[in-house]
Amino acid sequence: MTTAAPDEMAALRAVLDPWKAAVGAHEPEAVASVFTEQAIFQGLHPYTVGRPGVAEYYAAQPLGMTAAYTIQEVRRLGPDLVLGYLSVDFSFTDRPTLTVYLTVIARRVVDTWLIDHYQVSQLD
Repeated sequence: MTTAAPDEMAALRAVLDPWKAAVGAHEPEAVASVFTEQAIFQGLHPYTVGRPGVAEYYAAQPLGMTAAYTIQEVRRLGPDLVLGYLSVDFSFTDRPTLTVYLTVIARRVVDTWLIDHYQVSQLD
């Protein structure tokens, strides 16, 4: 993992921790609330823009799915932008864990960090 400034890691965790909790609780609206209004979202299905598409995507995920992330790299893109590259293990109750790679751009909006860009890659 990269050596990142504490404030950059804090910015990522400020959006990733509530994202992870909402995914595990199967609360699609709560997942969507950590995204900006016009976030570009690319899961393992066609992309969407905005919170409604994020909520719809996570509403379709199976009950019992959880996410565990590891931050691999962090880059400060500007005063209010932080890029994170992560590995994420999505665990299920009825099938093997799926490991994906996730790139997010967190944007500070007023005093809150939100996900402005989310793109998943499945390399295996």
